[in-house]
Amino acid sequence: MLAADRIIALALMGLSLYFMWHATVLPIGWTDGSGPGGGAFPFWLSAVMLLASGGILLRSILAHPHEGEKFFPDADAIPQVAGVAGLLIATIAATHVVGAYVALMAFMVIYLRLFGRHGWGLIGILTLATPVFLFFFFEVTLKILLPKGITEPLFIPLYAKFF
Repeated sequence: MLAADRIIALALMGLSLYFMWHATVLPIGWTDGSGPGGGAFPFWLSAVMLLASGGILLRSILAHPHEGEKFFPDADAIPQVAGVAGLLIATIAATHVVGAYVALMAFMVIYLRLFGRHGWGLIGILTLATPVFLFFFFEVTLKILLPKGITEPLFIPLYAKFF
């Protein structure tokens, strides 16, 4: 598993650096009269991701493999990783059609049930609470509109109330 940790950590570090570079197109500091610049949230979130990935890489380098531990993941892990990757790709593809909130809800139900094997109570709470939180955080608080797809008409009453 150490090879997988290192490969993923390096990939995430590269992705973080790309996101940080791309976020600097917009101001990342404080803008007088309007708060943080448009690139502040993605820049600093990517910086945190870079530090976390660096910690994972450092831990994998300093770790000594336990006796019998393989350097590469076992064959049982590959279908799980492929399944999660396929689910993420499907979620991203569905976002423009059904909207970010519906795609996220579908992702959470499938992931929590199939991969996490959680009960329906927890799945229901998380599946409903997460999109509501994200709506208020992004759309109401930060004024960042997420894609709605065919669900756009359902949000018109909420826009009238909050904007």
